[in-house]
Amino acid sequence: MSLEKRRLIHSVIFPLFFLFVIFCIKLIEELEHLRFTELGVKPLCAEGVLGIFTSPLVHGDWGHLYSNSVSLLVLGVALFYFYNKIAYKVFILIYLLSGLGTWLAARDLWHIGASGVIYGLAGFLALSGIIRRHLRLIAISFIVIFFYGSLVWGALPLKFNLPYSWEGHFWGGLVGLILAVVYRREGPQRPKSPFDFEDEEGEGDSEDGEVPYWMKTDVEP
Repeated sequence: MSLEKRRLIHSVIFPLFFLFVIFCIKLIEELEHLRFTELGVKPLCAEGVLGIFTSPLVHGDWGHLYSNSVSLLVLGVALFYFYNKIAYKVFILIYLLSGLGTWLAARDLWHIGASGVIYGLAGFLALSGIIRRHLRLIAISFIVIFFYGSLVWGALPLKFNLPYSWEGHFWGGLVGLILAVVYRREGPQRPKSPFDFEDEEGEGDSEDGEVPYWMKTDVEP
């Protein structure tokens, strides 16, 4: 199996596993007639601290879960494929810090769902490629902005957002943007020359099984 195929498979495994856990939790709720709402974040109280770790795993209903699933999968795969060397670090920090921000500054409600993680992933991917000035990653940034740019409205205290945890969205997005800046010198870097994207021997794997240079994103500066 080529390096590129192994990398693609690896980038899919963790996002799918994360979704599998979320679906299992929702299924347990339904089968046992339980509600795990109190596993969410409740700001500035001891009983809500656990939610920093568990709130992204809990959803209000199947519609809430389904609406998050596609974005989690798409953005998760993009993170683990294009930023594979720092993907786990970035994902875990988005997961925890978005919950911490919600615990520190949000309305006195139970905040549940993985939307904060989604906003964090979108924020990271949208900004990271641009500040790295890496052509392939800039393209990913613009794709994310095109499809997910409207998410910005969900992170503001507008009237139509009040039934939802816009605070979780806000903190997730902010954490993603900050991490894009903090880790701008880790992971894939801009090639030394635009000509590094060209492969004179043609497309596809090289004879020794390595992926051609122009297909790699984790290039040392």
